[in-house]
Amino acid sequence: MNITNSWKTGERPTLSFELYPARTEKAAQNLEKAIDNLANLEPDFVSVTFGAGGSTREGSRQLLEKLKLDMGLQVIAYFACFGLNPEDIVEVLDGYKDLGIETILAVRGDTPHDESFVPHPESLTHASDLVTFIKSRYDFCIGVAGYPEGHIDSPNLEKDIEYLKYKLDQGAEYIITNYFYDNNFFFDFVERVRKAGIDAPIIAGVMPIFSVKMMERLATLCGATITTEIRTGIASLAPDDKEGLLSFGIDYAYRQCAGLLQAGVPGLHIYTMDRSKSAVGIISKLRNEGLL
Repeated sequence: MNITNSWKTGERPTLSFELYPARTEKAAQNLEKAIDNLANLEPDFVSVTFGAGGSTREGSRQLLEKLKLDMGLQVIAYFACFGLNPEDIVEVLDGYKDLGIETILAVRGDTPHDESFVPHPESLTHASDLVTFIKSRYDFCIGVAGYPEGHIDSPNLEKDIEYLKYKLDQGAEYIITNYFYDNNFFFDFVERVRKAGIDAPIIAGVMPIFSVKMMERLATLCGATITTEIRTGIASLAPDDKEGLLSFGIDYAYRQCAGLLQAGVPGLHIYTMDRSKSAVGIISKLRNEGLL
């Protein structure tokens, strides 16, 4: 599956979800339920993350295998190169090829939290290095991450676009963005990308609000701006009103997605955090309105 064909024809926007391998038995049970609910929404593809330093290497493969072979879903496999031996990279990618996976999202990946982790001396330093590495050895369709507010390690937005263009020049074919809470960040990003001469499809990443603690933590990690509208809306809720917060998050993400679709975005990629209730609520509202 070369998913870029769907985006290039522009017949309709794609719908996709991100999942990650469960680390505990309880999480695995919750993931099973989430997968069933998300599959019922008939996504165009599901992506599976790859833990920092290869920490979910086996779990990622098993989840990809389940989604693709057992459930018949189209999949995109994330691959994070930070700290890995090139031989390990080849082994993982060979395994993905054996599964019939055709599409990869190449990212550098985060530094593992394990203080004992030591990066391999020959590990790849940047996502662009990984794109070059894969392109020279495989025929995967390769995508890369884009950052509407700039990567947290990038010195400025201009340099961030330079880095992105280099990844595309090395052979990447599509972009999935980090999430954002203000669509203007996405629209401005698209404008900068196009001015740089990049014509690859840009898929908008959307993160529903699941809890205040998670929202604050993830925003700090990736540099996403929490809007005044969000803070005001959350402040109007009782601190222990979990259902109210979930409903607020669904409505906010729905309005975000509606605005993106009305602006002609080629696809929506929902970061599910291995949960389904928010995604089901958002997509159901979009389809009821005839937007998706």
